[in-house]
Amino acid sequence: MNPLQENIELASTRISEYLAQHKTASSWQLKVMFRLSSSVLYLALGSLNQQGKITLEADGINYNVTWGKKPVEAVAPAASVASVAESM
Repeated sequence: MNPLQENIELASTRISEYLAQHKTASSWQLKVMFRLSSSVLYLALGSLNQQGKITLEADGINYNVTWGKKPVEAVAPAASVASVAESM
C-alpha cells in the first residue's frame, strides 16, 4: 500500500470514529480538525459515502457530512407514454 492510500485509510477511520460520536460535521471542520489535505479529505469522504457509511449534502463550497444514510424518499411512478397518448 502506498503512502497516499495509507493516509486515505487513516483519514477514513478517524472521520468514521468522529462522526459515530457526533453524527454530523462540515467538510471544513473535518479538514481543519484532522489536518487533512483537500485531496485526502475528499477521497476519504468519497470512500465512506460509497460504503454507505455517510451522507453528503452540498452547502456552498463545503459539504455537510452526516453519519449514516438518509432513507430514500419514495417517488410516485411516472405515467407511461402509452397511457398518456391514449388519453389524448
